[in-house]
Amino acid sequence: MRLLHLGDVLGQTGRKAALEALPMLRDRLSVDVAVVNVENAAHGFGVTAKICKEFYAAGADVLTTGNHVWDQREIIAYIDEDEKLLRPWNFPDGTPGNGDYVFKTRSGKKVCVINMMGRLFMDPLSCPFQGADKLFSKHKLGKNVDAIILDFHAETTSEKMAFGHHCDGRASLVLGTHTHVPTADAQILPNGTAYQTDVGMCGDFDSVIGMKKENSVRKFLTKMPAGRFEPAEGPATVCGVFVETDDKTGLAKRIESVRIGGRLKGSWPSA
Repeated sequence: MRLLHLGDVLGQTGRKAALEALPMLRDRLSVDVAVVNVENAAHGFGVTAKICKEFYAAGADVLTTGNHVWDQREIIAYIDEDEKLLRPWNFPDGTPGNGDYVFKTRSGKKVCVINMMGRLFMDPLSCPFQGADKLFSKHKLGKNVDAIILDFHAETTSEKMAFGHHCDGRASLVLGTHTHVPTADAQILPNGTAYQTDVGMCGDFDSVIGMKKENSVRKFLTKMPAGRFEPAEGPATVCGVFVETDDKTGLAKRIESVRIGGRLKGSWPSA
């Protein structure tokens, strides 16, 4: 199977670039499953129902989020209606929405997408490592599901890497989101799980993690409030990861970073 995951979509610039790239990537790479993290898609803060529908129309199968999932208040009522829009699984019981979703591809393959959030320098949610264990006892790779994609929305590289190794052999792909800077460690772990510490963002990299750089620099210089942070509006780079799996085991055979347009050096997987 061929899997595509696009990193955090940030603001109008990132949204436009990702919406344009997604159908082209699906076609060029013969993608079976496309997942997009949309937690910063609405002017840098959260996501709306309208934006979700735009991404489904462009070819996204599932949308993931993170700590900014509730920033647009309308999403609280909407998320229970849209099972393809995930919030981190390890929010407390009773939180609206769901953190894992299983569906069938057009070819009949069964795919599970999981959204989990880290705890270092993040909200004190339940343990993502124990949460993953519970989900893997339910969704068993190569047995009752053909692929498992896990978006781990976390701050620190150490927690992300430890989590990847903890999941190794039980997921097709574990990738980090949230820090918006693509890491250079795309790899297949020893037991067959594709992994990248952070897939990067879909946004303007002439910025500070997607936001206009002036206010961020001013705040670090003066330690004074610097006004509302606004998304940078220059040309966006679309960052993601492309993975091929073994149809029998669901484990990864290949992983490549995807970078299109904008300021970062381009990277196109061969079809």
